[in-house]
Amino acid sequence: MRIRRQPLGTRNIVGAKIEKHRKSINMKQKDLLTQLQIKGIDLNASGLSKLEGQLRYVTDFELKAICEVLDLDVAEMLEIE
Repeated sequence: MRIRRQPLGTRNIVGAKIEKHRKSINMKQKDLLTQLQIKGIDLNASGLSKLEGQLRYVTDFELKAICEVLDLDVAEMLEIE
């Protein structure tokens, strides 16, 4: 597993939470991407990495699908800690 070298960005508030939960259930990025493609979300590995690093904006469609795949609540993801 690679360690993030770049500090988190400011383009979304959910990316770090998505990465943390994905890793907690031992899901690889490629597995998440496959599940998202099944749901009609066309996201590549670079896009997901940037999303998790909060360097890329996340669309509402992407967030909804990610939360469905990871069994997360969208409302909880959007809460600011």
